[in-house]
Amino acid sequence: MASSIETLKMSSHFRSISLPSRSHPLTTTVEEHLSRLRSSQTVSCSSSASQSLGELENLYDCIDDLLQLPLTQQVLSHLRSLAEESLDVSLQLLDVCVNVREAFSQMKECVQELKSSFRRKKRGDSSFYFEVEAYINSRKKLNKLITKYLRNLKKKGPKKGSLNEATFSVLTEAGEISLSVFGSLLGFLAVTCASTKPRGWSRVSKLLEAKSVSCDGGEETNEVQGLDALLLSLRSSKDINNQAGNLSKRLEELEPSIQEIEDDLECIFRRLVKLRVSLLNIVNH
Repeated sequence: MASSIETLKMSSHFRSISLPSRSHPLTTTVEEHLSRLRSSQTVSCSSSASQSLGELENLYDCIDDLLQLPLTQQVLSHLRSLAEESLDVSLQLLDVCVNVREAFSQMKECVQELKSSFRRKKRGDSSFYFEVEAYINSRKKLNKLITKYLRNLKKKGPKKGSLNEATFSVLTEAGEISLSVFGSLLGFLAVTCASTKPRGWSRVSKLLEAKSVSCDGGEETNEVQGLDALLLSLRSSKDINNQAGNLSKRLEELEPSIQEIEDDLECIFRRLVKLRVSLLNIVNH
């Protein structure tokens, strides 16, 4: 009987403790970042990619500040199962972030190799067309990797918590939006032009569940897709002279854009590691 009374007292005590409410300044700031991300999580060009990743950085900075509050730590340490679930999601996000970074790293290598070949061409090397073919083949291999990453991404994601506490709600939505941004970044690199679709691209389209960008329609392609279309045209026409200036410009602009996204992803990775450490400290407290 004494044990039952003590249990009831503890239960009442936990109910009297509340995580920072949605009116808390930190929670309000987090909500503002989430709101901006909801409207900008689709990556259509390199600048929008950097914008979304920058917003994610700010979001996780605020979430970490929220997790450092003594009241938040006190409550989360008692809600162990939900804290452990958030910990599992943090590991999933780290895995996906690593995959996206790997995809962009491979794309940068493709561009760097093509730039080197283009410089040799300007010195009279006639093998450039073979390098164009090598680039297109490399893009198809990368696309297979993207298909795999997107398929794995669809299996991940936070579960809806049974409690309606503000911090868990924030962690859940931050995880969902992060996965959406990561998926959109993979779509940014994917081969989407109908004329360059490698076998199996239909699976990527279904995984993205987004409107594809048409190369011959009225919509503007992103930088990667524009380069793909130009090189496919060069491979068909065997005439590089008329497009040399355009190709050189695209290559010079694309490499630093990809590098910037890589740097942003590194920042996100560090923040996700920091989030995981904070959650581990709370769970093990």
